Amino acid sequence: MKNSEPENFGAHSRRTFLKSLGTVAATAATAQVTTVAAELEKANAEKIIGPNAVPVTLKVNGEKLKLMLEPRVTLLDALRNYSSLTGAKEGCDRASCGACTVLLGDLPVYSCQKLAIEAQGQEITTIEGLAKGGKLTKVQSAFIEKDALQCGYCTPGFVMSVTALLKRNSHPSAAEVKHACAGNLCRCGCQPHILQAAFKAAGVEMPTKTEVVNYA
Repeated sequence: MKNSEPENFGAHSRRTFLKSLGTVAATAATAQVTTVAAELEKANAEKIIGPNAVPVTLKVNGEKLKLMLEPRVTLLDALRNYSSLTGAKEGCDRASCGACTVLLGDLPVYSCQKLAIEAQGQEITTIEGLAKGGKLTKVQSAFIEKDALQCGYCTPGFVMSVTALLKRNSHPSAAEVKHACAGNLCRCGCQPHILQAAFKAAGVEMPTKTEVVNYA
């Protein structure tokens, strides 16, 4: 007589496996649905802010700045029009010229593209916060020494960008200095002097190009 036990055992194993697989899949799906539902509940529970002015506290140059702002107000607008910090300039208002550059922590950002309400809880540094006790930083001094300005409108942004570079890299290469300044624009055509000042502040030897003209 043929022994059917292995066959029955095999059928039982397949059936058990399929049932177990279905249970695992159902459990995973339930957990996923529960997670999504919890996230939706959390999102729906969040308080809607605006459109009226709300209290906003900014930590600028080591001091707390308490303002009443509409949520749509940019960091640049808050600094210039709701306080006396007018060092950051409004140029293009579309993150193209870099005149509005400030530091969030050690990171240079275009303040025209950052909402003031989003900058709460972060260390904000503007051009006004660099000099201590009337003593200019080496970046500011280098810009004066190299006459790296004409109208001066773009200067604060360049100074902040170079300052940010030196905070994260005290000995940058010439290429890194140029890259740090790439997000800023001088409409007066003073870019060569600006780069000289940036190289001076960074302690980088200024790349030179010698041209020999033969008049014979």
